[in-house]
Amino acid sequence: MSETNLSAKEVALKKQNTMRLVRALLPIVGLIAIFALFSFLTNGRLITRLPLAMSTVYVIMISAMGVFFIMTVGGLDFSQGSILGLSAIVVCYVSRYSIELSILAGIVTGAAIGAVNGYFYVNRKIKSFIVTICTMFLFRGLIKFLTTEAPVAGSPMLVMWDTTAFKVSATVIVVLIGFICFNFTKFGIYLRAIGAGERAAMFAGIRTDRIKFLVYVLSGAITGFAAFISAIKIGSVTSNGGNQLETQILIALVLGGMPISGGAMARFYNVIVGSLLYVVLTSGLTMMGFSTQMMQLIQGVVFLAFVAIFADRQSLTVIK
Repeated sequence: MSETNLSAKEVALKKQNTMRLVRALLPIVGLIAIFALFSFLTNGRLITRLPLAMSTVYVIMISAMGVFFIMTVGGLDFSQGSILGLSAIVVCYVSRYSIELSILAGIVTGAAIGAVNGYFYVNRKIKSFIVTICTMFLFRGLIKFLTTEAPVAGSPMLVMWDTTAFKVSATVIVVLIGFICFNFTKFGIYLRAIGAGERAAMFAGIRTDRIKFLVYVLSGAITGFAAFISAIKIGSVTSNGGNQLETQILIALVLGGMPISGGAMARFYNVIVGSLLYVVLTSGLTMMGFSTQMMQLIQGVVFLAFVAIFADRQSLTVIK
């Protein structure tokens, strides 16, 4: 009887290890496979137009890093698009006086909105997805109000910052700092501990409420910086500024292997691989001439498949 139980445990352990390996390799293999597939189907146009295709990855990757931290602790944030749009408006206004100061203004604006999210989530004990959906609509309305008559234009010098060298350097620096903080500091340990079990983390002496609040502030600040990267592209912001960014980020993270429930299974490469995979998938479908509706359908199917694969079913009952 004991041998039978031992054999069953070994089989279960092997199955668990196999699934863990599949979850770790699938995003990377998927990125390579999708890139190769679309390169073939577009007769190499995806490769020749790669710099243009990658022009959208900077904002998504930077913003996704902040949401990655939030999802690691088990939270969600649907207000990222509104944070980006409103922060970009502030960037444009302040850039008329100082470009350098506009970067700081965007970060502060994003952090302030993140603090609003964090306050209602942590102090008022409202579910994160409810809070951020409310702030999404609130600040989206403010964006539309501020851009009613015309797009908000920044300094003519703003577009001079729109160089590949600057955007690549800024993205690499931000992502590298995030990687170090998540993997080699107590900050990352605390995030994973809270996501794996908040009550246990509290008993271990971690100030969970403080960490969760700071994560939302940090995420907002990161997206505020991404707003500067977004604003320098055309030097102005329309009523659609940041529209659908939250959806793009969520799809990118899940494609990168991020479990919705967060916790100890979160890996920082989810941000990088997921952002690249999303941009390659979107660019490939666009170059093949798919309509917007068909692209959304395909993205939805792929998204659902990855959610099913990477879902931690033991933690999905807890939505924070």
